[in-house]
Formats: sequence, structure tokens, C-alpha cells
Amino acid sequence: MLNQILFKNQSRLQLILAFLGAFLGFTFLITSFHYLIRVNEFGEEEEILGSNTLIVQKKVSNYNSIALGKTDFGKVEIKHLEGKDFVESVSPILNNSFDISIKTDSELIPYFSTDIFVQTVDHNFIKVDDASWQWKPGDEFVPVIMPREFLVMMNTFASAKGIPQVSDELAKSVKFKFTVSNENQKEKFAVKIIGFTNEMSSILVPTAFMEYGNENFPSTVPAKVTHLMTSIKEGRFGEFEKYMEANHLEPKESSVLIGKLKSIAGTLFSILFFISLLTIFLSILVLLQYAQLLMAKNKYEITTLLRIGYSPALITQKISRYFIKVFALITLSSIVVFGLAKFFIDKLFVKGGILIDNNFTWQSILAVLVVFGLYSLFNHTNAKKVIQKTQ
Repeated sequence: MLNQILFKNQSRLQLILAFLGAFLGFTFLITSFHYLIRVNEFGEEEEILGSNTLIVQKKVSNYNSIALGKTDFGKVEIKHLEGKDFVESVSPILNNSFDISIKTDSELIPYFSTDIFVQTVDHNFIKVDDASWQWKPGDEFVPVIMPREFLVMMNTFASAKGIPQVSDELAKSVKFKFTVSNENQKEKFAVKIIGFTNEMSSILVPTAFMEYGNENFPSTVPAKVTHLMTSIKEGRFGEFEKYMEANHLEPKESSVLIGKLKSIAGTLFSILFFISLLTIFLSILVLLQYAQLLMAKNKYEITTLLRIGYSPALITQKISRYFIKVFALITLSSIVVFGLAKFFIDKLFVKGGILIDNNFTWQSILAVLVVFGLYSLFNHTNAKKVIQKTQ
């Protein structure tokens, strides 16, 4: 009966409009926040390199072919790139100046041997445990990160020999050996694969091993820096792309595609996220004003209830609970609609060749619950103030 007295003068149309506004805001919020997280995670689990990291090289022209152009980077050029505000950090990729070959040393796959080149990068650019990315003379093995192309080559070789192909995990258990040499001497090292990368075309080794090889097996041709590992600030890929074009630089194509995807999608979902926050803010204001208007229309009824013995706390509680139920319905409806929309959006990502994690993100659910809690607090405070003024 108390509810019938307090809410008999409410405007259903105004309540429905406020409900729809908050519902759309909540749906946009949970959707944009969820996919903003998933897009930023895209490619990070499979790739050993850090996020937003590109491998940059100079464009090769006809002048380079006739030795009139440089393809290596000098200290001044590296410092200039480091000074750009859209660049997080830059590190040269160091090459070997010694001869090196690799051969199998395992019964899992047939014997083969080939000359290779190795590179090393700052450990901050690769996602491996520091303890596993250490080496010193006398260690049992040299930890290496293999280009995934190497695994494809191994499986092609295995298929040609009529033996089973190997997975990533099995490949890590295959034994290899390096032979490092120059004209006067050579040395052999056991090798262990600790990870794979799609971005690198060479085998990555720890810096200590590279320094050991260059120092103990020097070549007459000095090593040059022809590639740079570059980390770009979140959402600033477009600026970096313009810089590359102006300075005749180019990254590996797969890096460009992933970088563009994450930058564009991240920007779109960020815009949607802020629009949803604005929509929710306006909807909450409408609901709070609606509650104030409802109590103003029922001022006589509220005054009468107070005079006949109803406590202000009880009336405040009734009004607060009513609007909390309305907001809870809005919240649950938005989560349900998001779940349905997510099913179709995930399918679109898959069709586009973008394999993102299809699990729900707890952060997006938490964001909705936080907004719900804030509204409940503001609504209760607002109702309490209005009832106190009515006394």
C-alpha cells in the first residue's frame, strides 16, 4: 500500500525514456570496454615480442644495389627516432660478425645442417623470463628464440622424410648444436629453443652469447645495425607510419597489419567507451531528476505519511529500493544483450581472421557494477535529502 501511495503520480513515458537511455549506455559501456581489452590483447599470447613492437629497416632501392645507398643505421639516426614523442623506446638489433651454423642433434628428426645468421635484442623487448634468457661460457646450452618459419621448414623436412611433424612444445625438446667459427678456429654449443616468434626472420640469442662470438671469432667484416626494434605508444601507430614514410623506413608487413588493426580498433572502441560514459551520465541525471519530480508531485502524500507516524528512513528506503530495482533491471538487460551481441561480434572477428579470446572480461562486468553502485549511492542520498526537506 505504501508503494501505491508514493508512486501513483509517476510519468511512465519519462521513466521508459530514462530506462532506454541508461540501457543503451550500459550496453555500449560493457561492449566497448570488453573489446578494448581484447583488441589490446590480440597477438600477445602467441608472440614472444612485446606489444606495439615493430622491427624497422631502411627501404632498399636501386641505389643500394650499386652501393650508393646505406641500409644500416647510425647513432644519430637512432637518437633522432628515440626523440619522437610517439616512440616508447628504440633498440638496435645486433648481428653476428662470425660464421655460425646449426645442426640437429636428436633422434626425433633426421639430421640436417645449415649456415644461419643470428641476432640479439634488448631483453626488455621480448616476453621471456630473465632467468631463462641468460648465458655465460660453460653453460649447458644456449637459449634461443626461433623464427616460426624455422618450425615450418622443419615440418616440411619431416614430411618429406615421411616422419611425423612436430609441434611447438615438441620442437622445444629437440636438441640442436651451434658451430661458431672463423678462418682459424671453431667451437660447438648445445642449443635449446625456449620460444618462437612470427616477427623475426633470424634466430635470437642472448646478448652475452653474441658478444662472446664477436669477440672470440672476429671477422674482417664488422657487424652493422640494419634493423631497429621499436616500441610505439598505444594508439600512436598512425604518427609513426607517417614518420616511416617521410624517412624511407619500412617495418615487417605482418607487424604493420597487426599494429594498424590494434590502433584503429582501439581508437574506435575508445570513442564508443567515452560516448557510453556520457550516455550513462546523462541517463543517471534524468533518473535522479525523475525521482525528485516524483517526490515533489507526492509532497502532500509524503507529508501526510510522516505526520501519521511513518519514519523518514522507511520512506527513503522505499523510494531508494524502487529505483535500485529499476537500475538493476537496466543493468541485467544490458549484460544479457551484450552476451547476445558478443556471440555475433566474435563470429565477425573470426570471419575476418582475427582470433581473439572469446571469454568474458571481468573488468567490463566490474565497470558496470561500479556504475550501478555509484547510482544506488547517489539515489539514496538524493531521496534522503528530499524527505528531510519535506519534514
